Amino acid sequence: MEDYYFLIKNLSVGYNKKILIHDINMEIEKGTILTLIGPNGAGKSTILKSITKHLDKISGDIYIEGREVHKLTAKETSKKISVMLTDRLNPELMTCQELVSMGRYPYTNSLGKLTQEDESIVEESLTIVKALELADKQFTQLSDGQKQRVLLARAICQEPELMVLDEPTAYLDIRHKIELLDILRQMSREKKITIIMSLHEIDLASKISDYLLCVKGDNITDFGPADKVFNSDVIEELYDMENGSFNILLGSVELAKPKGEADVFVIAGNGYGIPIFRSLQKYELPFATGVLYENDIDYQVAKELSDNLVIAPAFEEITERQYEKALNMIDKCKALIDSGTPVGKLNAINSKLIEYARSKNIPVFDDMTSFYEKIQGLEG
Repeated sequence: MEDYYFLIKNLSVGYNKKILIHDINMEIEKGTILTLIGPNGAGKSTILKSITKHLDKISGDIYIEGREVHKLTAKETSKKISVMLTDRLNPELMTCQELVSMGRYPYTNSLGKLTQEDESIVEESLTIVKALELADKQFTQLSDGQKQRVLLARAICQEPELMVLDEPTAYLDIRHKIELLDILRQMSREKKITIIMSLHEIDLASKISDYLLCVKGDNITDFGPADKVFNSDVIEELYDMENGSFNILLGSVELAKPKGEADVFVIAGNGYGIPIFRSLQKYELPFATGVLYENDIDYQVAKELSDNLVIAPAFEEITERQYEKALNMIDKCKALIDSGTPVGKLNAINSKLIEYARSKNIPVFDDMTSFYEKIQGLEG
């Protein structure tokens, strides 16, 4: 137990002594980031609230530096742990600066008076989250995204050893999501603050986290280093993804592939095909594509959106057999789309495929606009 800063042993959590999740076990080092992921309603917030003592644990133990969290005094807890939960605060007639200042109260005297040092920390915390210009504004008048940044400033202002955050990126636009996670990473690396949080953006979770805890049903399905836990099979099983898929390499979600025989053949490669694949999927038009190398970025998306692929091993020359397979697919299609992939020695076959389609009077398109103008005719 002494080897880890934060440790959970055989924890069961829930409400009114009714267990929601049982047998939670994990351990992380000081200054690391642990992220809870899982479907809505899985119990991530319940776990976080049990860690912060907003909920009583049902059984098991939670330790910080070898001390049981539920035996810490209120003042000890407030100095060690800062909290940012999803419960919406609406403090009447309180400015953002006053709200952030509440994070300093564990360090003030019995009168709660802030020192000059406290006020400097409050200002610094607002500056870190780029909310200093909001200091004099009423908290209730802010947008949800602004409120989220101010609440983070309050948590930072508390100067904790451990920060617990429930969906801290909720209500934030993409710019502020990135900025917030960058702030957390800096605090973790530079100030050795341990971060435990939940995120819905699983692509961001994989990039920011040292550890992942997968929450589903009444137990923990996976826990461990992010690079070992995070893979497509784990994510698709965790979220019961029956339609669509999650690509681990690109961090992208792809919708369900179109059903039926391919009517369109796409000449792709080097990323040029991805927008075409997704556009065809949007219009529920099955497509075939090739010849794609296994290390090509287009392959990563094509394999999720089509069952009709001609694939070549990376760094090897395209074989006559692969070429013939592509020709057979083209014969069954009503159109060919040239994505504009540059042609070189290794993919010179693309030019031959285009010439073949033309020789068979199969319409060849080099832009999606002209292609979609012909959709009705193709479907006929």
